Amino acid sequence: MTVLKSRRAALKTIGMGGVGALAAPHIAGAQANGTTWRIQTSWPGGAGLQIFRDWCGSIQEKTGGELTFQPFGANDVVGDFQLYDAVKNGVLEAVNPFTIYAQGIIPAATFLTSIPLGLRQPSEFDTFYYGLGGIDIARELYAAQGMYFVGPVHHDANIIHSKVPIRSIDDFAGRKMRLPGGMVAEVFTEIGAETTVLPGSEIFPALEKGTIDVADYVGPAVNYALGFSQVTDYIVMGPPGFMSLYQPVDIMDITVGQAAWDALSPQMKQFVEMETHVYSDMHYAAIQAADQEAWGKFEADGTEVTRLSQDDVDLMTEIAVPIWFDYANRDPNAARVFKIQLDYMQSGSLGYVDPALTEGLTLNL
Repeated sequence: MTVLKSRRAALKTIGMGGVGALAAPHIAGAQANGTTWRIQTSWPGGAGLQIFRDWCGSIQEKTGGELTFQPFGANDVVGDFQLYDAVKNGVLEAVNPFTIYAQGIIPAATFLTSIPLGLRQPSEFDTFYYGLGGIDIARELYAAQGMYFVGPVHHDANIIHSKVPIRSIDDFAGRKMRLPGGMVAEVFTEIGAETTVLPGSEIFPALEKGTIDVADYVGPAVNYALGFSQVTDYIVMGPPGFMSLYQPVDIMDITVGQAAWDALSPQMKQFVEMETHVYSDMHYAAIQAADQEAWGKFEADGTEVTRLSQDDVDLMTEIAVPIWFDYANRDPNAARVFKIQLDYMQSGSLGYVDPALTEGLTLNL
């Protein structure tokens, strides 16, 4: 009995001080021989992987043994770009990938995560998904691929590290810059950067050798652990309150193979959906807490934070808008998703996009 109480106490302290303990509904009929899901994340290590493991470790007790999550880190079972095949084929029951990875099989997934100068706060993506119908479209598109999109998981904004000071978008001109490709790379190419695509593992050596001058990657905590302060002197941010212009909300998700999802009871399906909200909250807050520690470490190492101006934001938005339309018009479902976001960005709630910027541009709906 003492061991059980200790375990419960420990679980309540995971991540956000027991947020997860409040979210579990009453699950009737817990089974001694329950279901185990093998679930792989895209996190290779660090705080992200530990948060994921802690959350997975809480599921068995919350469900009285009816459901257990067996966690795997990045590449433990399959590579990141094989995750969707793995859940469709039953090699894994569920995955926790960066949502952008789905764009190879679901082009609209480009707009299920943040785009340059698009929606800029996690709460705005919550509104898109849970208030404006984004979750329904996502589930429709994933179902066509034999998968169930449970829900988004907030991570962090991505930031830019530089060997030289960048105080306006003009300073990107001629700089050799690592970016993830796609519309992000197109925006920076338009302002004069010489963009290249490199996997995360190659960024540090490329900066160290001077092959590149500037590199984007994930948030401060992860990037500090990767040693970026050793090979760069500057971090480039947007204006105060706008951490990243090009990927302000980097979204992950929980996706389940359709067969595994269909095998759950209605009550357990509801529980997994609720737990995805819990995990998103815990994940985001814990990453932000780690970031706060990382900022002090960067400062101690002599890293200077430079900020772009609101004028830079306005200029980059002008560049980004036609690129948004180009990508949206490559796929009818992408256009459906983007139209929801565009209407929201042009509404009185946000006002990010002046209607004059979209004059003459049309969507193939």
